[in-house]
Amino acid sequence: MENQPRPKEVDIGGANIIILWDDGHRSPYPHRYLRLRCRCASCVEEMTGRPRLDPNKVPQNVRAVDHMPVGNYGIQFLWSDTHYTGIYPFTLLRALCTCIACKEAQAAAERG
Repeated sequence: MENQPRPKEVDIGGANIIILWDDGHRSPYPHRYLRLRCRCASCVEEMTGRPRLDPNKVPQNVRAVDHMPVGNYGIQFLWSDTHYTGIYPFTLLRALCTCIACKEAQAAAERG
């Protein structure tokens, strides 16, 4: 896990949440996209992994209003819909990256 990239900078002020990683990668995340991927016990059933969060109940204009590091492994966001219990591990954030290079790599991996 030592080689796991870590956020160097997190910007929540624009149209997207932007994370600049210490390996030089830049990851953009639409606010609602990231909010809907929260893995906390309120959003995902712990035993079955079944989603508990109804996407229709999350406002289209939901935004991260604050964030803080959690240990050496994740980020916690405070969302404008008052949700704040989710922790986003760095590994999850990198896997959810919406940049063109990551999307192309994901598509290539799915094709085999």
